[in-house]
Amino acid sequence: MLSKRIIPCLDVREGRTTKGIKFKNNVDIGDPVEMAQFYYESGADEIVFYDITASHEKRDIMIDVVRRVAETIFIPFSVGGGIRTVGDMQAVILAGAEKVSVNSAAVKNPDIIAEGARLFGSQCIVLGMDVKKVEKSETIPSGYEIVINGGRKYMGIDALEWALRAQELGAGEICLNSIDADGTREGYEINLTKLISTSVDIPVIASGGAGEPIHLADVLKKGCADAALIASMTHYGTYTVSEIKDFLQKEDVKVRNSW
Repeated sequence: MLSKRIIPCLDVREGRTTKGIKFKNNVDIGDPVEMAQFYYESGADEIVFYDITASHEKRDIMIDVVRRVAETIFIPFSVGGGIRTVGDMQAVILAGAEKVSVNSAAVKNPDIIAEGARLFGSQCIVLGMDVKKVEKSETIPSGYEIVINGGRKYMGIDALEWALRAQELGAGEICLNSIDADGTREGYEINLTKLISTSVDIPVIASGGAGEPIHLADVLKKGCADAALIASMTHYGTYTVSEIKDFLQKEDVKVRNSW
């Protein structure tokens, strides 16, 4: 069995790390380069960096921040937000990222997944999915709908159908974020995570809602996730990566040891 990954997530706006609740009321919590280095030295398995307003503001991602973060850490580093073309993907990879995450752009132009996978390899292409729970319908049979542009625009696309299609197009991994759980610290959306994780053959990263170590144990076991994104619970110093990993090991969840 592969080790489960613990992945701090840095949401960045205007060059600063920020955190909100359900994609709203974001507050400044620090410098992304310093935070990335801290998490690297604390034993994180990977780091995810999202330029959270790039797509909504229709601007390019902040490559200078990506480059400075990549120069600071020596673990896998995924970057998303504002990536609209394979040229954007190439720029991020050349700046030092191992993976690129496409979300809004992939919904609007699914071919970017296939093009990116062909040029850079499926292992470099992460599908970011922002998902909202809705009433089940003929259009949304799973009861989970895709939302883009930082939670602003509902797309009428079923989350499960989109995950399966993205896998066929060549996505190598899915980062699955529940808007309903985001920033609440009340736990991941287990049903959504399990639905996607057990339906696709590629790794699924659970995102949104972590507040206590038990929440990670639940989503990694009950939700069948391959990795868990964390933010609030470590950004504010409530827990460390080492403390989380120690707890998970006691819960018989296989993780890499912290340094």
